[in-house]
Amino acid sequence: MPKPKQRRTVVISDVRPQIDGGVFPVKRIIGDQVVVGANVFADGHDAIGAMLLYRRESETDWSQLYMEPLGNDRWRASFTVDILETYRYTINGWVDPYFSWLDSFLKKVEAEQDVSVERITGARLLRQAAERAGDTEDGYRLQELAGSLEAENVADMRAASLLSSPGIEALVRIYPDKQHQATHPELQVRVEREKARFSTWYEMFPRSCSPEPGRAGTLKDCEARLPYVAAMGFDILYLPPIHPIGITHRKSRNNVPGAEPADPGSPWAIGSAEGGHKSIHPELGNLEDFHHLVAKAAEYGIELAVDIAFHCSPDHPYVQEHPEWFRERPDGSIQYAENPPKKYQDIYPLDFEAHRWEDLWEELKNIVEFWLEQGIRILRVDNPHTKPFPFWEWLLSEIKKHYPDVILLCEAFTRPNIMYRLARIGFTQSYTYFAWRNTKQELEQYFTELYQTEVREFFRPNLWPNTPDILTEYLQLGGRPAFMSRLILAATLGTSYGIYGPPYELCVNTPREPGSEEYLDSEKYEIKHWDLDAPHSLKDFIALVNSIRRENAALQQDWNLQFHTIENTEIIAYSRKTEDLSNIILTVVNLDPHHVQSGWVEVPIEDFHLEPSSSYQVHDLLTEARYLWHGRHNYIELNPEAVPAHILRFEQRMRSEAEFDYYT
Repeated sequence: MPKPKQRRTVVISDVRPQIDGGVFPVKRIIGDQVVVGANVFADGHDAIGAMLLYRRESETDWSQLYMEPLGNDRWRASFTVDILETYRYTINGWVDPYFSWLDSFLKKVEAEQDVSVERITGARLLRQAAERAGDTEDGYRLQELAGSLEAENVADMRAASLLSSPGIEALVRIYPDKQHQATHPELQVRVEREKARFSTWYEMFPRSCSPEPGRAGTLKDCEARLPYVAAMGFDILYLPPIHPIGITHRKSRNNVPGAEPADPGSPWAIGSAEGGHKSIHPELGNLEDFHHLVAKAAEYGIELAVDIAFHCSPDHPYVQEHPEWFRERPDGSIQYAENPPKKYQDIYPLDFEAHRWEDLWEELKNIVEFWLEQGIRILRVDNPHTKPFPFWEWLLSEIKKHYPDVILLCEAFTRPNIMYRLARIGFTQSYTYFAWRNTKQELEQYFTELYQTEVREFFRPNLWPNTPDILTEYLQLGGRPAFMSRLILAATLGTSYGIYGPPYELCVNTPREPGSEEYLDSEKYEIKHWDLDAPHSLKDFIALVNSIRRENAALQQDWNLQFHTIENTEIIAYSRKTEDLSNIILTVVNLDPHHVQSGWVEVPIEDFHLEPSSSYQVHDLLTEARYLWHGRHNYIELNPEAVPAHILRFEQRMRSEAEFDYYT
């Protein structure tokens, strides 16, 4: 082993937050504090100094913050990210000669030992600090301190009192001796806008927006639907692909091959003689109509999200213009998409490893940029897990250079490692396994993983109880109560959630066949006409839940989820609270859509700063009922045929810290 370059080195370890040793950035929202912790230590008993350095990617100069010692070699400091940019941060650690001396000096003075030599040493260290301060007021002050320490008429106790005062210690810390410092490798923070953390999505097929049965809807009809979407409280309207649809191998109803002339085909079979990924289906309208829809949606506080699906129908212009971008089978035909036993003969995957792959990648980047140029800043990306990781890493990096406010939702229902890798690479939000987590144990385990482990640093869950591809068994069998309870779970377990409507609010729950998660007569393959005013619609209930989300800050923060004990396995209880405890929300959900369930929920009164011996009031925001509770354990009974959940806000004024400490 070669000799080390330094005779003594400070160790900096267990730096948090970081992802994979800094290979990928952690994620934060603009305005967030980034709290950085690390172990900083060296051999021996000398004092250690630690400093957090941070800067924006576009800057060259570092801002510096002294880190606070927490004990047992752990240090902490924090900085605020205030613009949409990547930040860099690192940590310096050093053995501090001055504070090592000061600690020894103060102990000897207290023991009334001779410190004449120590005073000379301390004066020398102060003068060295003055040299580092230069010709400044601080430099002059440090020289004066050195002189005072050497003066015989200054008593030891007086010198000790002066040097240990907070002001003098703070002054000396500004000019440390860091000639043998250690520096941790740089880490990164990717900063995104608030909607990356808190958003409410509504998915809708524009072609089914016509007010007249039998006529295909247009973008103008979609525009007329905006008040309906806004009234339910959604702030993102996601449109499945709006491009021309291929004719070759077009699917009929229920994904059956052999379409009739009247069959509109799947919107995901993108491309025809009328255009491809940069075109709008002529029956929907034109680019001017699209721009008008984007502007009108903004008037309702809604952002439009479009679908990015990187595959083509057999009729897509790319197939004729760039056959080298597709995979050819031994018989000369092009390989269509499959997910055995499912077959998608109307879709050709792109070959990302083709000989001309660089041209293909550039063209796909051009597609994304085209829609961003139309004013879109939210993209739902279809099946990214079937494309190479290096492609996404390159594409997302390129896009965010010029559009740092873009939000990308990753639709990858696949293995956890792949989903997490895509999130690390740069997707803003991700679909999850929420739709298939039904029991209390499943939900608690899954969301503990998402919010209480390293996963939370890079993976932002977006919870969807249904999609055009997913009609779960729970919804099929649970009826209207199941739709209500899953909505509440999605809206309160996560800060971002979405539904595919109108099937969700209308409680459409008939599968194509037993054991299938496909909808019978799926809207993916035919134009539907929905009765939005049906008496059984959940639209008012959804509007209420979304208003509760908007009005309670605790439900807009993602790391504050805490599960609570209730003995009944059919009831789940959890809370979210703001840091200052000004808003505390306790949600209790009956997971059984068929039977009344009851139990005693345990309230963490210490965490909520409630008086153990007093009563307190909770307000059910779903029913407006108010309950007077007492102590830790309180009775809950939920009838799924009425409302299968409580969303309870604690109304009692919280005590001050002093009062809390007194009672506990």
